[in-house]
Amino acid sequence: MNIKINMASKNNNSLHTKILNIIAEVPFGKVVTYGQIASEASIRDSRIVGYALANLKHTNHTVPWHRVVNRFGKISFKKNDSIQHQANLLKEEGISFETDGSIDLERFGWK
Repeated sequence: MNIKINMASKNNNSLHTKILNIIAEVPFGKVVTYGQIASEASIRDSRIVGYALANLKHTNHTVPWHRVVNRFGKISFKKNDSIQHQANLLKEEGISFETDGSIDLERFGWK
């Protein structure tokens, strides 16, 4: 299934803002999963969180996007340079990675 969100619509802008506001609450040194953000925003599909984050690259923002990981505690980028950039930002916050590249969500997870 291919879901596209038209961020120009009033409802989607509101949803987009809601998602970004939740992510903005994630404290330094903690991570949150796409699913947690979706649940907090009352959204059924966590991919919508990913779509909202993907739109950040076209804006001047201060949202801590790098603190969002998948349900396994792993970075979800497809490109290695993006993975490394996110990993570096997380390491700067004191977050460590397991040998399989995952983050211990019990230790570093938000809420």
